[in-house]
Amino acid sequence: MSSDQLGVKQGKLAPCPNKPNCVSSQSTGEKHGMDPIPYSGTSDEVLMKLKSILTNRKRTKIIESDPHYIRAEETSKLFKFVDDIEFYIDSAAEHIHFRSASRTGYSDMGVNRKRMNEIKEEYFQK
Repeated sequence: MSSDQLGVKQGKLAPCPNKPNCVSSQSTGEKHGMDPIPYSGTSDEVLMKLKSILTNRKRTKIIESDPHYIRAEETSKLFKFVDDIEFYIDSAAEHIHFRSASRTGYSDMGVNRKRMNEIKEEYFQK
């Protein structure tokens, strides 16, 4: 998916493609779906926390950020594949919605789900 198709449109992140290399808190299916990250506090606090987590991840670079959205890229160590990671801070629902997807290939061997579980875990530890 090209970067111009990413982002938040009418409160929604892009849907996952029909491949098992994407997870999203806005997908309802078992293959792609994950629960959003609940939060309390301000969206500024959430943004700072997420930026700190992403900045400390190896091979991860924040590409775009505004008060309710972050887009980052993470490059795999061995084959240098790039994955897109997005966060949408839904202040009305007090949820952080996310999407993590491989740009190329079909299967990701569970990498995107594992990544989002790691980020969620770290979020709750901070």
